[in-house]
Amino acid sequence: MTEKEVFALEDRDAVRKYALQNAIEYGGKGQSGSVLGRVLAEREQLRTRVKSLLLLVEEEVTRANFIAREDGIEGVRKELESLAPEALDRERHKKNEGLRDLPGNTSEVILRFAPNPNGPLSIGHSRGVAINSLYADKYQGKVVLRFDDTDTKVKPPMIDAYAWIEEEFEWMSGKAADVVIRASERMPIYLQHAEKMLAGGFGYVCKCTAQDFRAFRVSKTKCPCRDKSVQQNMDDWNKMNSGEIDEGGAVVRVKTGMDLPNPALRDWPALRIQHSPHPIVGDTYKVWPLLDFQSAIEDHLQGVSHIIRGKDLMDSTRKQTILYEHFGWDYPEPLYWGRVKIHEFGGFSTSGMSSSIDSGKFSGWDDPRLPTLRAMRRRGFDPRSLAELWKEVGLTQKDISISLKTLESFNSRIIDGNCERRAFVSSPKSLDISSENIPSRVMIPRHPDGEIDGFRVWEVGTTVSIQDSDYVEGKLRLKDFADIIISGSSATIESVDKSDDRKIVHWIPEKLSLEAILSVPYGEEISEVTGVLEDFELGEGEVYQLERVGFARFEGIQDGIARLLWLHN
Repeated sequence: MTEKEVFALEDRDAVRKYALQNAIEYGGKGQSGSVLGRVLAEREQLRTRVKSLLLLVEEEVTRANFIAREDGIEGVRKELESLAPEALDRERHKKNEGLRDLPGNTSEVILRFAPNPNGPLSIGHSRGVAINSLYADKYQGKVVLRFDDTDTKVKPPMIDAYAWIEEEFEWMSGKAADVVIRASERMPIYLQHAEKMLAGGFGYVCKCTAQDFRAFRVSKTKCPCRDKSVQQNMDDWNKMNSGEIDEGGAVVRVKTGMDLPNPALRDWPALRIQHSPHPIVGDTYKVWPLLDFQSAIEDHLQGVSHIIRGKDLMDSTRKQTILYEHFGWDYPEPLYWGRVKIHEFGGFSTSGMSSSIDSGKFSGWDDPRLPTLRAMRRRGFDPRSLAELWKEVGLTQKDISISLKTLESFNSRIIDGNCERRAFVSSPKSLDISSENIPSRVMIPRHPDGEIDGFRVWEVGTTVSIQDSDYVEGKLRLKDFADIIISGSSATIESVDKSDDRKIVHWIPEKLSLEAILSVPYGEEISEVTGVLEDFELGEGEVYQLERVGFARFEGIQDGIARLLWLHN
């Protein structure tokens, strides 16, 4: 009994459904990685069985692509309609609509992407860059890149992260942000609005302990500070800013009503005291806005028309709407998305990555095992693959989990036509070639389908390397070159033309062999594969498709050894 036979009927039907759906979407050229990601998103219980599940996925993808070749796409549609008609409806809907239209007034669309610069951007952040940029392009609008850096204690900013994020934003969106703002440099504006709130009577300085106020909130009872006069509040406000009141001694609250159904909205805190110095503005300020207040003020000042955020921030929308009503402003149109988890990177957080880097577990923010954009760029991912991934996911509020293989399938389709081929032979074994007339050179296409013009010219010589696991006594064919017969460490050329169905192997002439190490990140580990690389016009930073291995980025030569970083199959 094979592994795929142990899957339940509903599991097999799910795999078949998505294989058929994928074949329709991509013209009969479905991809296993994309199908695997969709299956795992629907049937999370199968995550522990990915290896055996992939066998079933590959079988169903092959079957669906075969139907497309034999019966056309309509044949695939017919089968999908009989198996899962709702999947066909979703496929049609998605292909017709893409990202849905923005609601409300779209005459002047202004969006914002607001990361905390406590580290570089991650794959999760790329969703915000991609979706906001796509909408800005669609409506000829603009995107504000705002650094929400007013937390000096829990998530203190990292100086290098500001430049990293601006660069990563441009890498993802294809252009720089239209407006760049550092919230910490606009502190006077937030403090002025806090004073307006206190003077207008819709905010107050609260000196209750967190525990006491929690009790007031639960009992729907206003705290004693709520009825202070404007002058009393301004006096306390001045003490907060002068440092006369210690951290935790007071907060500024927004009056919302202590009887609101949602306890989180009841007189929510807008500003608090923090004496920790800020890496940009130092110890200039003692009072700092909390994110809901700072973000609300800045969104208004920048004329933001639409806010795209996680559904877990719906309470932030409600809090800010109340604040806007106090100031007499119109709130932007909010849109929400659910959580997306790429399950290969499920356990990483910015703070956790930072600690692991400091401890030496990872080499830096561009360590290929990390889910940062710096790591993705280093490995050789094309930013368009991330944009396509998030465009396909869309703005659904459903929490989903996808496989990194889904992203890899997008990336493969994008880069395949632009990647030259190179040979890589692991665990090489040398063969001395003998013949009365050895061809002096062989010309191999830079791209097998001719999408890149030209040839790689190999000087053959008398010694070649093949992979040790490919070695057999007897007949072999050196790919794109000659039929040979091997005896011991020697090989004799029988024919340059292919003469029979003997095994075809990859090879490299010794005079064109460069000692190489291929680093392969997997989970939190990195394995190193030693071998030889075809030394033909290698460009540092270029991504090549290594035949029989997959895509890899050439990082350069160190101490005479070529260093390669594996990207994906």
